[in-house]
Amino acid sequence: MRYVADRTGRFTQRPHYEPKELDRECEAIVSAFLKERHGAVAYPLTTDDLTVLIERDTESLDQYADLSSYGRDVEGVTQFQPGRKPKVLISETLSAADKRQNRLRMTLAHEYGHVRFHAPLWGLEPPGADLLKANPRANMQVCFRDKILDAAQTDWMEWQAGYVGGALLMPVSRVRALAAAYCESHNLFGIVGQDDSHGHTLIEKISAAFEVSADAARIRLIKLGILGAASAGPSLFSIA
Repeated sequence: MRYVADRTGRFTQRPHYEPKELDRECEAIVSAFLKERHGAVAYPLTTDDLTVLIERDTESLDQYADLSSYGRDVEGVTQFQPGRKPKVLISETLSAADKRQNRLRMTLAHEYGHVRFHAPLWGLEPPGADLLKANPRANMQVCFRDKILDAAQTDWMEWQAGYVGGALLMPVSRVRALAAAYCESHNLFGIVGQDDSHGHTLIEKISAAFEVSADAARIRLIKLGILGAASAGPSLFSIA
């Protein structure tokens, strides 16, 4: 990780992570947590595991929050508190719906990305009283539904949290091993087309193995270079 100028103006400098750095750190975080809690590392990561992980590193977690005041389609909010652990709020529209458990788990993992990788920034450069008066949301990150999975890289906090969410739920070594086994058994080498039959099957396998949505599985496979627009290129299935 290195610090670069924050072009959004929120901070003087902000952290820049290479994807491989986030993958390694996220897998290490989850592996250590699962070994401590269960004595073994096994996936999928459960909603209860995610909840306990977040509660460990926050001041509070509210999974049944009314976030309507933040705007339409807001599903998570992380409130940063300089000198204290952050607070996390999850929309009750996710937690109260059994059919939205995959989205709930991804939102929890996304907010944990803010907790783990961004909360320290508020300790280094907390917003002043004038800034908070002008922008009452300067001490929080409001997360809209359409940015949870895959925000633009220019929105660096959301992009990083989205990548972290995928890396926590779908660890790089497990995804690559599963993809490699499938591709080797079907004599596939290099990038698999996301719209090919094999691409669809890989998405289904990742979705089932880690209990995530098909969209989350597809985006994760694309970001790891396993899926692409069309089948082509050298093998990319070596373990990172």
